Amino acid sequence: MAERFKNWIGGEWVDAKNGETFISTNPADPADALGAFPRSTAEDVAAAVEAADRAFRDWSRTPAPKRAEVLYKVARLLEARKEDLARVMTREMGKVLNEARGDVQEAIDMAYYMAGEGRRLLGYTTPSELPLKACWAIRRPIGRIGLITPWNFPIAVPSWKIFPALIAGNTVVWKPAEDTPRTAYEFAKLFEEAGLPPGVMNVVFGYGEEAGRPLVEHPKIDMISFTGSTEVGRDVYTRAARKLIRVHLEMGGKNPIIVMADADLDLAVDGIVWSAFGTTGQRCTACSRLIVHEPIYDQLLEKLVEDTQALKIGDGLEPGVQVGPVVNEAQLSKIHQYVELGKAEGAKLLLGGERATEGKLAKGYFYKPTIFVDVTPEMRIFREEIFGPVLSVVRARDYDEAIKLANDTTYGLSSAIYTRDVNLAMRAVEDLEAGITYVNHGTIGAEIHLPFGGVKDTGNGGREAGLAALDAYTEWKSVYVDYSGRLQKAQGIE
Repeated sequence: MAERFKNWIGGEWVDAKNGETFISTNPADPADALGAFPRSTAEDVAAAVEAADRAFRDWSRTPAPKRAEVLYKVARLLEARKEDLARVMTREMGKVLNEARGDVQEAIDMAYYMAGEGRRLLGYTTPSELPLKACWAIRRPIGRIGLITPWNFPIAVPSWKIFPALIAGNTVVWKPAEDTPRTAYEFAKLFEEAGLPPGVMNVVFGYGEEAGRPLVEHPKIDMISFTGSTEVGRDVYTRAARKLIRVHLEMGGKNPIIVMADADLDLAVDGIVWSAFGTTGQRCTACSRLIVHEPIYDQLLEKLVEDTQALKIGDGLEPGVQVGPVVNEAQLSKIHQYVELGKAEGAKLLLGGERATEGKLAKGYFYKPTIFVDVTPEMRIFREEIFGPVLSVVRARDYDEAIKLANDTTYGLSSAIYTRDVNLAMRAVEDLEAGITYVNHGTIGAEIHLPFGGVKDTGNGGREAGLAALDAYTEWKSVYVDYSGRLQKAQGIE
């Protein structure tokens, strides 16, 4: 029987009120269960929101440097438990162990970064237009924040939301992805161990419609931060808009890499393989479209196929494995449906295109790294997010056509160009319609001290990480102090 875990509400670990649970399993071997978790409903969400509401007054009035002390403790605990957390993550969602370690490291970095902001949380002062009057602007917490996070970065992405929300003085109700509850549980335990006051952070496990939707719609939730698919993000936005609350969305991507004829091809192929097949293509920043300048098309493709064929597929806990399983059977089926669609649309399947079933792989949800050529912009595999190890390759006659192809998408998260021409590189920085642009690097590898987010259907204008995260989780308040001792009317009114 699977070990049973509980929700964290008001500082207590409690079952779902209906007593129901769901099981988390290992995508490399679904017979391996990581635990039974509460299948929460609106009733559990309401209890968590009430706990966050009760805790808000004291936490928001706790000096920010004191709030930071808790974050520093969490950072040190993350460092101490990094290997254990990474192994749980690999076992639960499949990414290879080295990548899981990087996921935890991102949370460590974010914890230290945001804890440092506890001694800043910078506002600004400005001169008044009137004498004997002072003006300044300060940051204030928003209130009770609902967080809904994905399974592909089950510690890193929550850390982007939780740490800035807490340092700003907000309280949190977190609904982690149902595919990675054990990882979320282990992460949440660190906050309890660090001494976070009861109710400041609450964790409610469950499914989107049963727990996520009630969180979005709860009348006491003042903000929703969601990372996931564009389809679900639109629904979240619509529901939250009825309450006129702040909504922060990070959604899909269809990220291009452009390779120009003057590029270092070995470097480019390294970046393409890492961007397209790292995390088995299950990143919002993964490269799914490769746009190649015609003069080097055949040469680059030959090396790309060779390097992709050399990738080792397997359980992410095994040494040397570079490509783990996809997260679940539904995702495996979706990926294969897109591959069949690509073939039906007339794209040429150059590599992969099938489930990996050799030996032990037959037990899990493994899909071979897949490359399509002869792809055109009208094809759905060019336009729609697949979220798996599938790469579409397109030719471009020149730089202008490459940029046009890259921008021909409803998404705009990450982008990259490989070129030795500094003029082209700088033009691409301006021309690529994306929140992130890399030069001579793949589309993945964002650092926590810079804003993260995109344009178009990738989000709704907000950013995570860096100082931009504080803008997401704070309200601006303007302060005017008139010490003239008489009524002074602004705007020159007599």
